[in-house]
Amino acid sequence: MSKSSNYPPQDKIDLYDQLIATHPDIERKGKTNPYTSHNGHMFSHLSKTGSMGLRLPKEEREAFLEKYNTTLYESYGAIMKEYVTVPDDLLMNTEELKPYLDLSFEYIKTLKPKPTKKKK
Repeated sequence: MSKSSNYPPQDKIDLYDQLIATHPDIERKGKTNPYTSHNGHMFSHLSKTGSMGLRLPKEEREAFLEKYNTTLYESYGAIMKEYVTVPDDLLMNTEELKPYLDLSFEYIKTLKPKPTKKKK
């Protein structure tokens, strides 16, 4: 089976990792499905096609959608209502995208932690 069908393109993984590396408190998770989460809440995701979704609070989400002329993020055929699709050219601009990652992380920290589902 070809690697490309199961993993995002390597250049997109590299850009995603470069972005995550700008914030020391954020850890990239997921080997085949790169994502970030905090207290059980995912707040960024890189699909196997290399499309990045970023979770933002309502007002910032609406402003982002308009500013970057993008859409809500779709994953596995479902629209993720709190996520925006990060345009490829913005993913390539770590410096411009970083404040949105920081905002997403701050937003996720305001949510009540999800209970863990670890087996005993």
